[in-house]
Amino acid sequence: QVQLVESGGGLVQAGGSLRLSCAASGRTFSSYRMAWFRQAPGKERAFVAAITWSSGITYYADSVKGRFTISRDNAKNTVYLQMNILKPEDTAVYYCAAQTSSGGYYRAIGSYDYWGQGTQVTVSS
Repeated sequence: QVQLVESGGGLVQAGGSLRLSCAASGRTFSSYRMAWFRQAPGKERAFVAAITWSSGITYYADSVKGRFTISRDNAKNTVYLQMNILKPEDTAVYYCAAQTSSGGYYRAIGSYDYWGQGTQVTVSS
């Protein structure tokens, strides 16, 4: 069974930075694409960023483009989300997700097979 564990969340002032990590467990882990989603209280889970594992091609939501960077380390089975110039509206629980087969729309929740437990990011004004 694949498990994804997020870390790196916390409390930060507006304009600050955080780096989230998502580590996949097991030596059998294989992923076509990994992504970050976030969910604020009372809101639906929303796409943030995605990366195709082998090529490194990245995708971003318009709301974070230019501020957030997604990257991966194949040797460590880990994906990162570097978040800069954070805004109060970035406050949410951030979830890591993995897609094991090719295809699908990178923004769609249904494209992903595994999910982490989430890590809280709070940005104060």
